[in-house]
Amino acid sequence: MNETNLRQMESDIEWIEKELQHCCRTKPETNPQAKVLEAMRYSLEAGGKRIRPLLVLAFCRACGGDVQKALKPALAIEMIHTYSLIHDDLPAMDDDDYRRGRLSCHKAFDEATAILAGDALNVLPFELLSTDTTLPAETRVSLIAELANAAGAEGMIGGQVIDIANETRTDVDQNNLVNMYAHKTGALIRVACTMGCMVAGANDKMLTAATEYAQRLGLAFQIVDDILDVTGTPELLGKPIGSDAAHHKTTFVTLLGLEGAKAEASRLTEEALRLLEDIPEHQFLTELTEALLNRNY
Repeated sequence: MNETNLRQMESDIEWIEKELQHCCRTKPETNPQAKVLEAMRYSLEAGGKRIRPLLVLAFCRACGGDVQKALKPALAIEMIHTYSLIHDDLPAMDDDDYRRGRLSCHKAFDEATAILAGDALNVLPFELLSTDTTLPAETRVSLIAELANAAGAEGMIGGQVIDIANETRTDVDQNNLVNMYAHKTGALIRVACTMGCMVAGANDKMLTAATEYAQRLGLAFQIVDDILDVTGTPELLGKPIGSDAAHHKTTFVTLLGLEGAKAEASRLTEEALRLLEDIPEHQFLTELTEALLNRNY
């Protein structure tokens, strides 16, 4: 990234981190449930790339919107993502002890608290969006509907179901994998982009470009994750490597080989970059997209 865009990204992440810290504070009236609030904070403050909230802010800004009005949608999608990670790490799911370089929520607390912390982070976003008076009521309702769809059985949760089913299958092919990734990873990335456009009042052409861009980016993002599970290091990834193989998961690396997976991620990224040409101020998004392809964590 050039210096200007790098500063913008760092500033946006700092803003997101600061605002997330305010969302789960214990108050006198919530002292009895302080443990679950602490678990929510623990997981929200674990860091990460913050790609989804960055995309909300970036698309709002690129489409000429007031980025201050995109803050609550950005926080909302990061909460949904964080809840999914808490539940993914549970013994009944991926059974991972570490996330982002420290103990997973159920290891730092206990399984019941982790489940409830995830549940709470799954509903808090809709409170944030519904009470955000900086946005018209019609926009708030649309944002809630889009986020609920992307996070539910037709989106992220549906993708997780397909992923679990695939662990016991020997006939997983590329079409199955693309469908699973489009739901499990792509749905939240897509809605991050479209929510930014919606806050900005973008026209149909911009909204279509953002949706198609996100479809390519989401798949490329997950393919890079597949690659890093083979080539990465626990220190950079913040979690053990080789978990896909340990869970007998079919990935783009197992289907196409390492070089084939890299080529497919590059192809999808190039398509995504071309689609950004219909977004007015896309320079930041262009550099962010290239950085996601070349990341090592």
